[in-house]
Order: sequence, then structure tokens, then C-alpha cells
Amino acid sequence: MDKSFYTIFKTFFKVGTLLLGGGYVILPLLQSELVEKKGWIDSDGLCEYYALGQSVPGIIAANMSIFVGYKLRGQTGALAAVLGIVSPAFLAIVLLASILEEIVHLTFIQSIFWGVGIGVILLVFLAAKEMWSKSIVDRFTCIVFFAAFILSSCFHVSPAIIIILAIISGVVYRQRVAADAGCEK
Repeated sequence: MDKSFYTIFKTFFKVGTLLLGGGYVILPLLQSELVEKKGWIDSDGLCEYYALGQSVPGIIAANMSIFVGYKLRGQTGALAAVLGIVSPAFLAIVLLASILEEIVHLTFIQSIFWGVGIGVILLVFLAAKEMWSKSIVDRFTCIVFFAAFILSSCFHVSPAIIIILAIISGVVYRQRVAADAGCEK
């Protein structure tokens, strides 16, 4: 497939025009465009870029586009991808800023935003489903997930602390598995 600056820009521009609702919505859109239609990356790689995009500061969609673009064509690809993903939002803000105050009160516009909200809920569900199938792969990852969920929802523990605890538990678990495997030899 063609991986020129223009093609990368055009592909991410297309995704950027459909990107309403934040970073969770981008996963199904990129899955469709990059994995299924273009074949530029595989599904596992996309999930890894998504996880990386969440773990570095900034907008998830922009972070993911930089990672994918860099994989495709290095710094040129990263530039094309990030320009493509942020351009539609930038253009929409510039074009709509002057008339937003006038149109936001129209019933028709409120109905459009309600419909978009429903679509966003569906896309968030699809992203969660995709991440679940790639992330929860055994009993240990299931336990870590539910522990993180309980700590977050019931005890309101900071996400940063939960991430650090998950990293530590993963490292300890892997070392223990490696040590057990070494003892069996």
C-alpha cells in the first residue's frame, strides 16, 4: 500500500473528521482504517500504540497518530499523521467559533449533538471490547483489572497510584513465573 506523506495525511484526516468523543473513540476508527482497509499495522500493534498513547502526556488521538505515522515513514510519517488527525478539529473550531453562539440554541443542532452522543457511547463500548480482548488474557490480568476497578470506583484511589501498583504487580508476577520456570528445568 502507498505510504506517502499525502496518503498518511489523508487517512488520518479522514479519521480526524469522524473523531468525536475523545481518545476512546479513535480505536475502532483506526482499526477500520489502518488494520482492515490499509493493512498498515496489525490489531495487536494498534492496541499497543493505544496503550502508549494513553501513557504519555497529550491528546490520545494525536499521540497514537504520531506512533503509527512514525512506524510507517519515520518523522515524516509522524508529522503527516498528526497534522491529519488534528486539522479537522482545528478547522472546525475556526469555522464554527463565530457562529456557535447563534446555532447552539437551535433544536435541530441539539438533536444532532444528542445523536452524536449516542454514537460516541457505542464507539467507547467497541473500544473497551477491543481492549478487553487484548488485555484480559489470563487469571492474573483479570485479577489486576478487577483490583484496579475496585480501587478506582469504590476507594477513589488516584489512577497514577493504580498504574504504579499494576506495574509493580506485573513485574513481580513475571519474575515469579520466570523463577518458577527456571526451577522446573
